[in-house]
Amino acid sequence: MVEQSQAGTQPSLSEVPGLLSELHAVLDRLADADMSSCSDEELVEVARSTERAVNRLMYQGNREIVAISDRGLPRAMGYRTLTNFMNVDLRVSDPRRRREHIEATGRFCRLDGDQAEPKYPNLAEAFAAGAVGPAHVRNAIEALDKIPHSVAHDRRVAAEATLADLARRHTPAEIASLGARLLAHLDPDGEITDDNDRARQRKLAVHGQGVDQMSKLTGHLDPETRGLLDAMLAAWAKPGMNNPGDSESPSGAVDDADPDVLKAAVCRDDRTQPQRNHDALKALLTAVLTDGMLGKTNRGLPIQLIIKADLGDLIREAGFGLTAGGTQLPMSEVIRLAAHTQPWLAVFQDSSAIPLFFGQGKRFATTPQRLASFARPDGHVCSAPGCDQPATHVEMHHSRLDFAKGGKTDIVDLAPACPKHNRMVNDEVGGFTTGVHDTGPDAGRTWWRRNSAPGAPLNAARVHRLPDVEAIFDDNLTRARTDIHGPPGPAGTEHAEIGTGATRRRFQFAQTIRPPLSLVEARLATHLVLGR
Repeated sequence: MVEQSQAGTQPSLSEVPGLLSELHAVLDRLADADMSSCSDEELVEVARSTERAVNRLMYQGNREIVAISDRGLPRAMGYRTLTNFMNVDLRVSDPRRRREHIEATGRFCRLDGDQAEPKYPNLAEAFAAGAVGPAHVRNAIEALDKIPHSVAHDRRVAAEATLADLARRHTPAEIASLGARLLAHLDPDGEITDDNDRARQRKLAVHGQGVDQMSKLTGHLDPETRGLLDAMLAAWAKPGMNNPGDSESPSGAVDDADPDVLKAAVCRDDRTQPQRNHDALKALLTAVLTDGMLGKTNRGLPIQLIIKADLGDLIREAGFGLTAGGTQLPMSEVIRLAAHTQPWLAVFQDSSAIPLFFGQGKRFATTPQRLASFARPDGHVCSAPGCDQPATHVEMHHSRLDFAKGGKTDIVDLAPACPKHNRMVNDEVGGFTTGVHDTGPDAGRTWWRRNSAPGAPLNAARVHRLPDVEAIFDDNLTRARTDIHGPPGPAGTEHAEIGTGATRRRFQFAQTIRPPLSLVEARLATHLVLGR
């Protein structure tokens, strides 16, 4: 104990402890600072700057954990693993998740003593700058780690740069969905995961009953089955429906229920969504055995598998179709389904014989209007920015003017909106005001603006615009190939070097005489050996 105490009193040769003392002193001053003197604009910018600082501190904390790991201090201090040290000594709330972040963005010490580049360098750079937070990192690496090893190295590099760029501008939830789109773009023709792979993986297992007579159901659904399940739950698992604990609860599909009876049943329904899913499946199986019905419509859409697909993809028999429930179906499945069913076909040219304009003559959107809205480029989700509720869960919102105030039930004035956002369109602070762009690149799209208090900074009008992931990826792929192989040379020549400057130094470790530490190093080593 004496030796430990004496060692602890030795002066530090690093400036880091002093810097941290200054940081804590500044945090103390910030905690006591009076924010009432800030203008509204200053206060918003202070909050943004604080969030960037929080992200930077998280990255700095990860750097310190990496240094502790490189020195082997956890085991030297008696901890079983680094995760155990993080949990007990550092009191990290979710050490396993935090370690995933560190492994993806940290610079670990290599066997030769130098620091290795992060697994995902662009994501690490954004994290270090505070432009993205832990949730962004988590959702990005979940998508990137799903990229199969058979994908070419330059496409993997471009994919990482694409998601890192998107993470700087989108919410964590949006990164999860954009990551799925990116994975679909990397495999547009089903070459990585084909129908045979999906067929081998499909399963549905009903486990034995437990002592409480309950049975566990697990499965791995193919895309078509997932799409069918989404359509069923959207109509049969609504609050108040098919509730076995309520003798007056309507059974079957929501549009077949008496509105007054359903409204009363909703007030009595205290089930969770998973419980409603269970009860819906039970009711459906009962109905199939007795009546064989699934209902007629849900929020104006037929209760069946409704799919939209690009005509070019249909002709090439490649890519994916998108169901109203938000599920991607391989084009081979779309074509097979179309051959055995009566499909809904929407063709947009200059005119249509389907009535889509009703003015004040009709309040609720018709089925043709719902189908036309779904077929729009962004019609498969709620039009509120950042909302991912699929078409099967939305209502049709009068975007320009509420119907009660003279709004028209015309297709050009309607937009999909989930019940939550539809109810939030009002004049109150925190509610939303909506409208439709008449000109410009967003012509025809609905914009949403969050209402501010009088005198407060005005929030921007936003459109639920999905970024062009494919175009961003192609740009990053071009840059990645230039960084790795250098600028394109004359036709017929080969590059003998890998990039220049910092990029070249980044990949020089692949020339060391040792086994590659990763697939990326292995690919780069192959390039070097072959003189490419």
